[in-house]
Amino acid sequence: MTFNTAPNLLTLVRIVFVPIVVGILFIRDPRWDLVAGILFGVASITDYFDGYLARSQNVVTIYGKLMDPLADKFLIVSSLIMLQDLGRIHPIVVILLICRELAITGLRALASAEGVIISASDSAKWKTATQMVAIPFIMAQSGLFGLPLGPIGIVLLYISLGISLWSAKDYVVDFFKALKQSRILKSRERRLAREARRTTRAARLAEKTAKARQKLRESET
Repeated sequence: MTFNTAPNLLTLVRIVFVPIVVGILFIRDPRWDLVAGILFGVASITDYFDGYLARSQNVVTIYGKLMDPLADKFLIVSSLIMLQDLGRIHPIVVILLICRELAITGLRALASAEGVIISASDSAKWKTATQMVAIPFIMAQSGLFGLPLGPIGIVLLYISLGISLWSAKDYVVDFFKALKQSRILKSRERRLAREARRTTRAARLAEKTAKARQKLRESET
């Protein structure tokens, strides 16, 4: 396993952007808010490119599988908390979004312990994409060409909240389906293993019986 690959380095860059974006938001100045929104957008774009490079160059690593989702969560959760502190997002929205992420992370960990892999659903991908657009809009407010980016961002964030809750339902359903299928397969494998052991024992017994008969015939002659 190697860490020094282009996708992993892009993911690391996204993580580095987190304290920078948060620090700029602490300035609480509209001009710097626009800078924070732009930097958040740049960091979000790296999420697409690191996945694209990993697949196209066939350099998917364990580090990447661990770091990529963590980098997304660090960036989004930190930004949501800061925007709530700035009074731009209702606390309930932040609580629901963060609790949803924690619940799905725990569900995936439980599934992994059961030997089940739960891949991201299409609705979850739309949720992430919507948040990646909504959050920098809320950061920038109206700092770009006088456009009402803040209200647009809030609408998109509420849309992402709806998608988040809907996709959470998909994850729960997929988990129980995959868990049931996994246990059926394991039960079948155990049954086949028992049958194979019985067949092996029967074959050994038949072999011993044949040898005993052969020795008996030889002694009679």
